[in-house]
Amino acid sequence: MKPKYERPVIVRHSLAGVNKFGPMPAVRPIVAIDGVRIADLVAAHGSPLFVFSERSLRERVRELRGALSRRLASFELAWSYKTNYLGAICRVFHQEGSLAEVVSGMELQMALAAGVAGERILFNGPYKSESDLALAFKRQVHVHIDHLDELTLAEKVAERLGVRPEVGMRVNLSELPVPVWDRFGFNLESGRALEAARRIMRGGRLDLRTLHCHIGTFVTNPDVYRMVARAMADLALTLEREIGSRIDTIDLGGGFASHNTLQSQYLPGDESTPSLEEFVEALVSGLEEGLQGAEPRRLILESGRALVDDAGYLILTVVGNKRLVDKRRAVILDGGVNILPTAWWYRHDLQPAQDTFGTPEPTVFFGPLCMNIDVVRDRILFPPLHVGDRIVVRHVGAYNVTQWMQFIAARPNVVLVSPKGEHSVIRRAETLEALQLHESIPSWL
Repeated sequence: MKPKYERPVIVRHSLAGVNKFGPMPAVRPIVAIDGVRIADLVAAHGSPLFVFSERSLRERVRELRGALSRRLASFELAWSYKTNYLGAICRVFHQEGSLAEVVSGMELQMALAAGVAGERILFNGPYKSESDLALAFKRQVHVHIDHLDELTLAEKVAERLGVRPEVGMRVNLSELPVPVWDRFGFNLESGRALEAARRIMRGGRLDLRTLHCHIGTFVTNPDVYRMVARAMADLALTLEREIGSRIDTIDLGGGFASHNTLQSQYLPGDESTPSLEEFVEALVSGLEEGLQGAEPRRLILESGRALVDDAGYLILTVVGNKRLVDKRRAVILDGGVNILPTAWWYRHDLQPAQDTFGTPEPTVFFGPLCMNIDVVRDRILFPPLHVGDRIVVRHVGAYNVTQWMQFIAARPNVVLVSPKGEHSVIRRAETLEALQLHESIPSWL
């Protein structure tokens, strides 16, 4: 058979792609996920295809639990539902002993329907309806109060039900070397957190037992957790000393970075992301500094991205090639930002799923959408690809299957691969019938 024509390319000579930080990452084909061949997964479940590694999920949460157990006697991990609330993914984390952390009435109902006991659910977020709070208090869910209007509503619901539930209070800090998330909770430095705690005590309808602080997302500096842990521990002592509120739990939320690479980062996340051990060492040191020898408190972490991101893969298929005006090669894939919204935040790691041949050159990967913003990865050195070749996108386990959308194309199958090499669909691909299920046409049309 006559070989395919490949146009000649002139490439500037370089010493193995070296820059000031060392050699550039090489293209290494990913032909299998946990022993299951990419070709077999696509043959069984189609393309595009999300694939999750059960082995990676369990190893990652056990790594974090192990790091905490070496430093603390009392702690809990809570699985962040908003990060990925597919039932099979949540079940893995609950089997590993994690609580459920939810941020909406819908997620609360998800956790309860999954069989999670109310006392093992944490309810965060800035909006909890009256019916949400009633359900939460009836099922002994731990509610974290976000603002004064919510506090008033929670007291009203508790009075109507004749209960005095244990609650937490969300606190935000403005004097940290990270973007300020002051839209959530009560600010510490301004004194509003202390005022809110006094208000809860005066009301007498709620029992304040937990301080909660989630400082942000994709935090790459472990020392920030030392600062916030110290501040929360100090606040716990202040509340006990000044208003007699016994704080027995400090919830430091999540926000640990995964091994992804932000668009603004220079080094790849695989090289620059701190270990879970480093995050744990920092926050435990902060707790010890803040408590100043006082009785230790139970620690809760609500990690999401750092536990699930690395376990997720997206398999895409090449459907076309073209040459852009600026001479870059462009590759069109069968999935885009409709199913991979995190492509707007990250420079995802892309690898071929088969051996490649030819000279690597600057390449941009587009999805199939009729929108100019549908860019899966911009300007990455890649060898030539042909129609039908597969691409594997790494570190896509967080937020994609909760923020994806059926824009122009239906959402695809999601598969879980077991440590034994079994694979099963954990969310079926959408059909036209499913997409139109809740539509109706007025009688006059």
